Amino acid sequence: MPIVAYILVVLIAYLLGSIPTGFLVAQARGVDIRNVGSGNIGATNVFRILGKTAGVFVLLADAAKGWLAVFVMAKLVGGWLYPAAGPLAHEWFRLCAGIAAILGHNYTCWLHFKGGKGIATSAGVLVALVWLPLLIILGVWVVVFAASRYVSLASICASFVLPFAAWFTGKNLATVIVMASLAVLAIYKHKANIQRLLKGTENRIGVKKPLPSDASNSTA
Repeated sequence: MPIVAYILVVLIAYLLGSIPTGFLVAQARGVDIRNVGSGNIGATNVFRILGKTAGVFVLLADAAKGWLAVFVMAKLVGGWLYPAAGPLAHEWFRLCAGIAAILGHNYTCWLHFKGGKGIATSAGVLVALVWLPLLIILGVWVVVFAASRYVSLASICASFVLPFAAWFTGKNLATVIVMASLAVLAIYKHKANIQRLLKGTENRIGVKKPLPSDASNSTA
């Protein structure tokens, strides 16, 4: 019975996380978000292409997927199928659900296993699992973003700090290891952004790209 409960928790959490919110919102506006901007289905690209309202909606919806997977699905499904589970088993239900939801967002079965970077969904998972470390890395994100205006750089730095924040706040070894795994996954999903950052071609929020020299001369 425990194995069945774990499998069902992982399956439901994955399917919940795999809902491609950004893609669906863009499709409703007649846009294939995969073919514009960065090509990513996440909130940042939606924000750039469709505007603030759509971007914020996708951000909150993607975060809600992660939270629901951990707080609701793991608790209800795990408790229903395995009511005799102790605290350790329930903790593993929650951790497995969180990982599955993030993998569902990053590798959604509905879009040929190509999804987003998982930052918003990870935030929802962290709200349910480790809210204090989340506050710490949110502070890191805000500081880095304010200084650089790079969403990707802020997300990478916040991800790097996550396992250390979990350890610093007294989380158990299993949770710290899971947080480290999620951090590695998030940074890996930003590999294209890292390349653009190194080349100086990454997009900044709120900073207009300079006009090419010939274009600026023609308008002078």
